[in-house]
Amino acid sequence: MSRTRGGHLARALAVGLAAAALSACGTLMGKAPAPAAPAPAPSEPAAPPVAPPPPSAPAQRTSCVPRTLPRPPRYPDSDGALREAGGAADRYQLMAAGRLLRIQRLAELERVIEGCR
Repeated sequence: MSRTRGGHLARALAVGLAAAALSACGTLMGKAPAPAAPAPAPSEPAAPPVAPPPPSAPAQRTSCVPRTLPRPPRYPDSDGALREAGGAADRYQLMAAGRLLRIQRLAELERVIEGCR
């Protein structure tokens, strides 16, 4: 049975190679490409490139984020706290408290971002 599979594979490969050879021969018999037009001679030499101005002193970047922005809080729904929670109700309370803190933090960050724009 493996001989018939190998025979089919060899036959398919031979047919593919023959088709590729015939299609390659057909492209060689086409018209010869037209000769390329000669490039026009430049009328005047190109001006040398202008050197860029020297870099100025780097501008002092100022942050639009106020220094009074507090660090992110420690969220109560951390992985460890959720693993150590007694039951599903405790985990739910931790996640609800974490969500409220995240909403407050997001509101603070949105105010800062609006001030930066």
